Amino acid sequence: MDKKLFENYIKIFLEENSKLNLISKNDEKYLWEKHIFDSLAIEKFFREYNINPSGKTLLDFGTGGGFPSVPAAIYYPELSVTALDSIRKKINAIEEMRERLSIKNLETICCRVENLQKKFDFITSRAVASMDKLIPYAMPRLKSDGYFIAYKSLKVQEELEKAAPMLKKYNAKVLSVIEYELPLEENHTRNLVIIRKTN
Repeated sequence: MDKKLFENYIKIFLEENSKLNLISKNDEKYLWEKHIFDSLAIEKFFREYNINPSGKTLLDFGTGGGFPSVPAAIYYPELSVTALDSIRKKINAIEEMRERLSIKNLETICCRVENLQKKFDFITSRAVASMDKLIPYAMPRLKSDGYFIAYKSLKVQEELEKAAPMLKKYNAKVLSVIEYELPLEENHTRNLVIIRKTN
């Protein structure tokens, strides 16, 4: 991991946050633990499924302040990352970070995800909506052998039960739920839900 690049990223992110409120002021002191470390949990998915992300494409929809898109693009320079959000000021902030950090493998799109025609190897979504809402957005934009990786909190099982009809409708299957802890004093369990098309 390029420690210096991440240090610069934190500095620039905080500058942008002071103008736009990408994350709450209370969260600023936990930027690494709650947002960047959490974003980089995608490494657990790549490791568990023995996937080399080099040369692959990733769409992060509803990227907001750029999580997990920007940390993932910095950590995996060989992965082509697309950050998508319908709010122009958020995309502008990500573009500013990209230019100042010279992140070559990060593309930005300002539109609603349902208007996107392209397909991707990986799709991520973090703090956007419940699973039953995410699946209809993600699955049509996934390549046939692609993976949808949803970042979720402790309520993941409830969400998956509610999403069962949508999983069936889109021929999608939950392969696994990867649990991990954020490096915070209080117990902060997070989950990556790994979904794939069955046909």
